Amino acid sequence: MILIKETVTSSVEETESLGAELAAMLSAPDSELPSYIAMYGDLGVGKTAFVRGVASVLASGCIVRSPTFAIVNEYRAKGTASSLYHFDMYRITSEDDLYSCGYDDYLDRGVCIVEWCENIPYALPDNYVKVVIEKNSVENENLRKITIFCVDERY
Repeated sequence: MILIKETVTSSVEETESLGAELAAMLSAPDSELPSYIAMYGDLGVGKTAFVRGVASVLASGCIVRSPTFAIVNEYRAKGTASSLYHFDMYRITSEDDLYSCGYDDYLDRGVCIVEWCENIPYALPDNYVKVVIEKNSVENENLRKITIFCVDERY
């Protein structure tokens, strides 16, 4: 694993801004980052806020909602053919559940950002961006430690 960035955010806006920063890195012409973002973190730590930041760059103007019940939401930037696929694997409990939502069909169609990857370790690609969001303080409930890695099985 290669560390890309580790930071502490103190607001939803800062978490969104960090998501936008990662999206800018992904969309840079010389980017070698994988187009799969695996997210880890407990309920309420800000995963969807981070996705809003990513979407603000990759699918500007889209309204981002957690796909907890839909499993996947597609956000398409106006005027482009590329899409951002936002998955929530919280309710996925088996490989059959994962297969039935068409997960594999999305992997080569655009950027995939996937919440609750703890539930699908067997289905992660060899190369991906790993985002870990943790509450960072008992005293200040708004602090989040966010660590971003590049996981590349070739190394």
